[in-house]
Amino acid sequence: MSILKSSPNIFRKRLLPYFYLSPTILLMLILMLLPIVMVIGYSFMDNVIMNKDPQFAGIDNYLEILTDKNFHQSVKNTFLFTVASVIFHMIIGLTFAMLLNTKRIHPSIRSLFRVIYVLPWVFTAAIIAILWRLLLNPNGIINYFLEQLGIISQKIEWLGSRNTALYALIFINIWSGYPFYMVSLLAGLQGISVDLYEAAEVDGANPVQRFVYITIPQLKPIIVSMAMLDCIWTMQQFTLVWMTTGGGPIRATEMLSTYTYKLAFSKYQFSLASASAVIILLFSMLLAFVYVRTQKARD
Repeated sequence: MSILKSSPNIFRKRLLPYFYLSPTILLMLILMLLPIVMVIGYSFMDNVIMNKDPQFAGIDNYLEILTDKNFHQSVKNTFLFTVASVIFHMIIGLTFAMLLNTKRIHPSIRSLFRVIYVLPWVFTAAIIAILWRLLLNPNGIINYFLEQLGIISQKIEWLGSRNTALYALIFINIWSGYPFYMVSLLAGLQGISVDLYEAAEVDGANPVQRFVYITIPQLKPIIVSMAMLDCIWTMQQFTLVWMTTGGGPIRATEMLSTYTYKLAFSKYQFSLASASAVIILLFSMLLAFVYVRTQKARD
């Protein structure tokens, strides 16, 4: 009898956490799961929203997207944009983290450098876009200094030329994103035991060997996790691209995000845009799967 009486209480205790979580779960279902399901459904129809009676189109939208030259260009740009950003985020973030972690710099100077280095992380994407559009303007301060130093002989349209726009955009994204790595890696460096370095120094290891055989292995879990997250975030970057170049000039900086946006709100081809969005979702899910597997292996 005591077991039967206690079973309702046990059942109630198990359901209680889900009751507290129910508002959040309901909100996620409405704002995330439902739109995803709707977009997937739209991707298999002919031009929805614009047609009163859309018909089932099968995989025609996906075939049209996958054979579109503009889609291929956006994939290429997104790949270069993402890989270059992640690599330089890692290099610059680790370099600044090690500078801020060294004992050779006075603590007050290190504190000042921390404020300066973390500044790009404080600004929103819109502010960063406006700031760098002014700096990289043909009549902006960047061209002025380069002309004064004799590096260039005429003004360069950094964001208006097909030859420089993508590289300028990559540079802006690197500048705005490296503090995330710097802060995370700095925390990781401060968590490495000093005894490891002292033991290696006693064994005759030089600074490069200590970095390769102690610092990097100790930071590897953090580096892998941040790289996966950065790939997902960078691949979906929209605001910075849209507010600096808008995907131009002549699709030189067209990304998957801007390509999908233009299909929907410039060409009003919502079914094609839905198919493109589903493809981006699959890419993101693949990276998320790798990230989760990496975290499980780390645990």
